[in-house]
Amino acid sequence: MTAAHEPARRRVPYVDLPRQSAAQMADLLACAERVFARADFILGSAVAELEEQLAAYLGVPYVVGLNSGTDALILGLRALGLKPGDEVITPPNAFIACTSAIVLAGLKPVFADVLPDQNIDPAAAAAVAGPRTRAIMVVHLTGRVADMTPICELAAEKGLLVIEDAAQAIGSRYKGEAAGTLGDIGCFSAHPLKNLNATGDAGFVATRHSHVAEKLRVLRNIGMRDRDTVVEWSGVARLDTLQAEILKLRLRHLPEVIERRRANADLYRRLLDPAKVFAPPCRQHEFNTFHTFVVQLDRRNELKAHLEQQGIGTAIHYPVPIHLQPVARELGYKSGDFPVTESQAGRILTLPVHQFLSEDDIRYVAGCVNGFYQ
Repeated sequence: MTAAHEPARRRVPYVDLPRQSAAQMADLLACAERVFARADFILGSAVAELEEQLAAYLGVPYVVGLNSGTDALILGLRALGLKPGDEVITPPNAFIACTSAIVLAGLKPVFADVLPDQNIDPAAAAAVAGPRTRAIMVVHLTGRVADMTPICELAAEKGLLVIEDAAQAIGSRYKGEAAGTLGDIGCFSAHPLKNLNATGDAGFVATRHSHVAEKLRVLRNIGMRDRDTVVEWSGVARLDTLQAEILKLRLRHLPEVIERRRANADLYRRLLDPAKVFAPPCRQHEFNTFHTFVVQLDRRNELKAHLEQQGIGTAIHYPVPIHLQPVARELGYKSGDFPVTESQAGRILTLPVHQFLSEDDIRYVAGCVNGFYQ
């Protein structure tokens, strides 16, 4: 593309957390003031209030607040009663925390390849289910819901538990049901980069099972059933009261955040050249919330460098599949075992989609992407 046809350069950050903080500063300071006035810093009143509000939002009876999405996965697996050596099927293209949680819970991860939309392939999951398989950990990657009907059918057929890693999918829905509520547990992150974001690490687990919720409350608090009775060996994974207070504030704004991100993603899909850029379509029964907007294209690294030169921030989620990470060598997988995942790893690029982008920002990014291939 010649300079005469290049869109006028501007700055489009991949994320804009300072802008979010500035817009909410008075409310954020009020959150802090309430917590300091009460001085209930650990498992304070805001934690229980947030849990109740999240349960109502998701449509489940129980939500347990924890200190991170990773601990939500680890303690969630423990609360389900899985035993050391049990196998858990999961995709190899997600963030390392998913598989790490399985290993840290004393379980064995078994990978299944993914579909073009980057979510686990139910047929591939069925093919690797064996006599020691006890659970399937589905990852709703990018905020796009996985195909849960065949996953739940497979679980029912083989007597498996279903864990939903919904860290990126708060507010997403599958056939009208909230992501994170279709399996036995749904594990969420409220990391600062998530759509529902704290100002530090935070997470929570949603479940319909009272015994799971009860055990999670014990596990998050050093295994204590009450101040003088310890019933589990565990550590500290409590949600800070301050973060709960902030999440209560931001939960009220979540619908508008999701609406803006969905509008941005829709505009991208209308503007990007489908002959050069694959943006997985949304099926009729899906409501996807776009924690990230990931496209697949050729010459990814060249394009990423080109966009950086044009002032556009991008990311790659994730360039090295889990089964090819050094830490995963002990699992026995090799290059070529998961061809869809490995092909996507070289082609995926995450474009900015956050709620503070203007329509002109989206048009600028799409123009720069299309122009690169022209």
